[in-house]
Amino acid sequence: MYLEFERDIAEIRDQIDKLLDLAERKGIDVSEEVENLQTKLRDLTQKTYANLKPMEQVLVARHPQRPYTLDYVERIFTDWIELHGDRLYRDDEAIVGGWARLDGRTVMVVGQQKGRDMKENLRRNFGMPHPEGYRKALRLMRQAEKFGRPVITFIDTPGAYPGIGSEERGIGQAIAFNLREMARLRVPVVSAVIGEGMSGGALGIGVTDRILMLEHAIYSVISPEGCAAILWRSAEHREKAAEALKLTAKDLKELGVCDEIVPEPEGGAHSDWDGAAARLGEALRRTLEELCALDVDTLRQQRWAKYEAIGAWREP
Repeated sequence: MYLEFERDIAEIRDQIDKLLDLAERKGIDVSEEVENLQTKLRDLTQKTYANLKPMEQVLVARHPQRPYTLDYVERIFTDWIELHGDRLYRDDEAIVGGWARLDGRTVMVVGQQKGRDMKENLRRNFGMPHPEGYRKALRLMRQAEKFGRPVITFIDTPGAYPGIGSEERGIGQAIAFNLREMARLRVPVVSAVIGEGMSGGALGIGVTDRILMLEHAIYSVISPEGCAAILWRSAEHREKAAEALKLTAKDLKELGVCDEIVPEPEGGAHSDWDGAAARLGEALRRTLEELCALDVDTLRQQRWAKYEAIGAWREP
C-alpha cells in the first residue's frame, strides 16, 4: 500500500520489480539498470520523507502497515508475559501489558494495540481503549512499582473510545485517575509515541519521565479532522488544522513536549520494522539507564518540573 505522496516512489519500485522479473524469465543481465534505479529510489525516498507536510506526517503515522506495540515487544524485549484484566470488569484488548526483559532488566510494558484486519480491529476496538483498559494499565504500573521495576508505555491510539458503555463506566474518571497516579509513581516511566497519540486516550498512559517520539509519529490534543470540523465546520480543512496543531515530532521537540526524536528507517517505520525496532530499542535502553541512576525523590521532582514547564506562554 502506498500513500498519495509516495506515487513516484511506487513507480520506481514497480520498474525495479519488472526488470527483476524480466531478468528471471529471459535470463537477461539487468544489474546495472536495477542498481541505477535503486540509487534513484533511495534519493527520492530520502528527499520525500525529509520534506513531509504535517498532514502527510499524519498519514504516515496512521499507515496500516506501521508496526504496532506487540510488533515492537517481539523485536525489542525477551521473556514477554502478557497480563490481563482490570480486576473490576473485563480485559480490554485495546491495551496490552505485561512483564518483559530489556537486556536482562525486568520491565513492565504497557501499550495500545490496533488490529491488522477487520476481525482483529473489532477485537482490539481499533486501538481505542475503554475505561477498563486504563484501569488495567494502572494496575500493571502499580504492580511494577511494588517490585521496583521501570515502566515503558507505547502510545498509538486515535483516542479513548467515546461510546455509551465507555461513558457509563467512567472513561473520563479512569483517564484522570491515571494522570494523577502516574505522576506519583516511584519508579522510572518512559513512553514512546510510535504512531498517533490523540487526546486523553494517549495521555492516559503518557504521564512519564521521558517522552520519546518516532520521527513520523504525531501527538496532539485532537485529530486534524476533529479540529477542522470544530474551527472551520468541515473536515476538508484538515491540512490547515494539522499545520496549526503543531503535532509532529519536530514541532513537539521544539515546544519542549517531546524529549527525544527517534529516527525512522528511510521510507518510514512501515518499510522496515526491524530497523525501526532497533533504533527505538537503543533509545529506550539509554533512557532507562539515565533514569534508573536517579533516586526516587529526584525522579519525581524532575517529573513534576517537566509537566509544570509545558504550556508556558508570554504576554505581548
